[in-house]
Amino acid sequence: QVQLVESGGGLVQTGGSLRLSCAASGRTFSSYAMGWFRQAPGKEREFVAAISRTGARTDYADSVKGRRFTISRDNAKNTVYLQMNSLKPEDTAVYYCAAADRTTVVAEMREYSYWGQGTQVTVSS
Repeated sequence: QVQLVESGGGLVQTGGSLRLSCAASGRTFSSYAMGWFRQAPGKEREFVAAISRTGARTDYADSVKGRRFTISRDNAKNTVYLQMNSLKPEDTAVYYCAAADRTTVVAEMREYSYWGQGTQVTVSS
């Protein structure tokens, strides 16, 4: 098993930036593909970004493509990051990191076995 703890959320103005971190403990971090998901009030949880075990491959939701968001990982530090730039009010949500026992990038929520508790991101207009 792996335990995941997110941090780095907060309140930011439109156009601002935040970097989320997700620290993993337990089973070898590099064994897992990692993903970030978000859930806005009254909406279903949705895919944001994913990264393969080695970091060689990434995938993004259309809403965050264009270098607005960047996912990365540091396997030596057992941490995955989500750099968020040019934030918009519609990015307001609880952001979750998740781990999937897969060899490549995974966008489907059902593939993820382990989840963190989430961190709140609020973007004011």
